[in-house]
Amino acid sequence: MRRRYALLGLLFTAAVALFVVPLFAPPAARTPSPPSTSSLKQAAASKELTYKHSSIKRDMQETERLSRKQSVRDAVQYLDGKSDATVAARTGSLERLLRTHPEMQAVAWVKGSQTVAAGSPAQGLRKAAEPYWKHGENAIRSGRAYTSSLFAYEGKSHFVLAQPASDGKSGLVMLLSASVVQEVERHQRRNLRVVPYPAEGRYRIESVLPNTTKDITVKTGEDNGNASHYSVDEVVVKFKKPLDNRQLLQIRKELHLTVVRHLKQTYVFRSKKHSAEQLMKYFQKYDPVYVEPHYLYLTNELPDERAANDSSTIVPNDTLYSEYQWNLPEIATEQGWNVSKGSKDIVVAVVDTGVQSDHPDLKGRLVAGTNIVDPSSPPDDDVGHGTHVAGIIAAEVNNGEGVAGMTWFTKIMPVKVLDSTGAGSTYSVAEGVVWAVDHGANVINLSLGNYADAEFMHDALKYAYDHGVVLVAASGNDNTDRPGYPAAYPEVLGVAATDPNEARAEYSNYGDYIDIAAPGTSIASTYPGSRYASLSGTSMACPHVSALASLVRAANPKMTNAEVMDVLRRTAKDLGSAGKDASFGYGQIDVKAALQAAGGTSSSLQLYPRQVKRDLERIMK
Repeated sequence: MRRRYALLGLLFTAAVALFVVPLFAPPAARTPSPPSTSSLKQAAASKELTYKHSSIKRDMQETERLSRKQSVRDAVQYLDGKSDATVAARTGSLERLLRTHPEMQAVAWVKGSQTVAAGSPAQGLRKAAEPYWKHGENAIRSGRAYTSSLFAYEGKSHFVLAQPASDGKSGLVMLLSASVVQEVERHQRRNLRVVPYPAEGRYRIESVLPNTTKDITVKTGEDNGNASHYSVDEVVVKFKKPLDNRQLLQIRKELHLTVVRHLKQTYVFRSKKHSAEQLMKYFQKYDPVYVEPHYLYLTNELPDERAANDSSTIVPNDTLYSEYQWNLPEIATEQGWNVSKGSKDIVVAVVDTGVQSDHPDLKGRLVAGTNIVDPSSPPDDDVGHGTHVAGIIAAEVNNGEGVAGMTWFTKIMPVKVLDSTGAGSTYSVAEGVVWAVDHGANVINLSLGNYADAEFMHDALKYAYDHGVVLVAASGNDNTDRPGYPAAYPEVLGVAATDPNEARAEYSNYGDYIDIAAPGTSIASTYPGSRYASLSGTSMACPHVSALASLVRAANPKMTNAEVMDVLRRTAKDLGSAGKDASFGYGQIDVKAALQAAGGTSSSLQLYPRQVKRDLERIMK
């Protein structure tokens, strides 16, 4: 059984020096009092908050650079592909450019004294951009590139960019929204728990202990590390057998209940009259398998035929790869691609906020998904988190566009279980997991979590594990050793985050339940609005592990989920203390080593006896 809580605190070593005492000793100096436990905790919390703020600032700066570079690429692509003969044709092509790039507010083709423009920004925005726009037009007429600093209009950032054509005689001037920078700031303040999240109201902050409703007050982001969240008027009850109509009618009358959701003998009840605590007490008389609060979960972003021992690197041509994607070379992805680039038959379910289905870097990579939050709508992303996670796994590689994912062919199944605030109930997440299993997911990515051990959620994960699915979950961003769920369940690979220095990211949770670590700081990936953003968090580390699990499953389809998980642990690069430790688990994932162990090399022979035994057992049935 796992240890639930690691020791908290710091160890201090006192050095004692022995001296010969003189006959007349001077008065002894007063020994300063050691710092109190509360002051040490306060100092640690302050340091953590400072680190998180610097991470957010870095992500915003990186996202701004990503936006600028991708905009240059879009301009070059347009200029290289267009030779419109008439003003009408040029106007039409510019309008199409605006429609496919919603971040562009206005655009103009400039050649000498001739200007063809498209777009109708607000008058106030046009006025704010005017001096920068003139600089851009003059730059094009001089055959130079130009980019302005950010400027604000109605609280949102914008910039002007001018890109000359290759002949130096014409070019594009563009007015671009950089609102993605503010979106990243808002997103990361919640994701890294800098602010209390979610806001209290329908959801109450409560004790992390399951099956209790002890209220605690969350005033700062730091307090999130010791809090769970649940619906104040709902409970989850699993009976030993489904209720009949008579029993349901009796319960409804007594408690003024509605059945929110129902899966076999598990029910989510909501009451207009009674609190969750009162409902839990009432249902004990039915001797249920369990009764617990309805917890919330929050966001925490074709096989290759080369020889498996090829040590060469494959460097993709994606626009932002070489400059911004430190994470993939760090874990030997470029060498690992010589062993396997993935398979179109392997599906990773991203159980999250949804995914932008028409993002240009995710074209052809999505299979049918579902929206648990609103079954009448497609699983579109209204937060940004799920699209970012999906891109880390499966953004199109080597297409000269944006970023490169870790896999070349793996499919993404979008399963929307979190609403527009980035929060979702136990039932929604559990239902999403079961749906993904029943619809063919081979790997399930869970970049979300809570500090409550919810049995209903665990039931769904055991169902997935028993059906051979590899489960991967983020540990959380509160820099605490308190076990986070679902990462701490034994059926799940719990993932911590590392930074570019191969250190544990200071926001990353830790503890004896951590299995493995992966890059999580300043990770560039896809973002809604056909854009790109840099985000940090264990939510970003988690999909690296899911992607690797999908590559391993492609390299050796006969491996069980337990064997895949074992290979990832066993081949990880040991960081920190020798062997498994609380910060990194077994270490940081190593793509090349894991794929070589899975198939095609001598290192995979240790799996051979297990596979032979399994094949024989199948034949004997």
